Amino acid sequence: MLRAIACLSLLAALALPLQAAEILPHGAKASAPKSNGGKGLVEPKLTVPRGGDVTRVALTFDACMGKTDLRILDTLISENIPATLFVTARWLKHNPQALARITARPDLFELENHGENHIPAVDRPVTIYGIPAAGSPEAVAKEVQNGAAAIRAATGLESHWFRGATARYSPSSIAAIRAMGFEIGGYSVNGDGGSLLGAREAEKHIASAKDGDVVIAHINQPTHAAGDGVVKGILKLKARGVQFVRLQDAPPSPPGN
Repeated sequence: MLRAIACLSLLAALALPLQAAEILPHGAKASAPKSNGGKGLVEPKLTVPRGGDVTRVALTFDACMGKTDLRILDTLISENIPATLFVTARWLKHNPQALARITARPDLFELENHGENHIPAVDRPVTIYGIPAAGSPEAVAKEVQNGAAAIRAATGLESHWFRGATARYSPSSIAAIRAMGFEIGGYSVNGDGGSLLGAREAEKHIASAKDGDVVIAHINQPTHAAGDGVVKGILKLKARGVQFVRLQDAPPSPPGN
């Protein structure tokens, strides 16, 4: 029951409007991030370099826990659409068949770090949308490093990006995560509202992506209506001639680009 409540709280969190601070390439200087929710937390924004003559969009999907939405995975594979997948150790443990299909297509999929146990990467004891945060620098490090270790053990791959549960951080945890060698997996379009949107709304959100946008959606909720909308929105983008890229193929843009 507690696990179910935590999942619902997270989904409700991601359904809220995005308030963001820009993320800079590793090593660049950044201005002070904007506070989010009055608690000194930030929800970073991320974009990729614009395509110019072609609309360039990065699709990113969170695999938090639970199962795999094959509506989305099958579409990405059949339509040869590249995407970045942020996976937790918990999801990896319970989805070996989906993982095998993903790793069989390294030309399409980039696997990145969503943490070990899907705990918000905030280094002080707060509750975010009803979910207790890691609560200390040591706990943040454990969540990040064990998530990366799980990807390494399951696939032999090294991850380079991290996206924490709820996608909210303290500025100090962002600095610590970067010091561990990870970029922060922000986004600019909330595609499915934490998978709580209806199909029509999710389709509209995804299809609204513009040149340089990074879209977040979820690939672990096969029973939610949002998944149908995510698929339809992706296909609308493809019909528009959008160039899909993974984060590893298009480094993040500095603010103003």
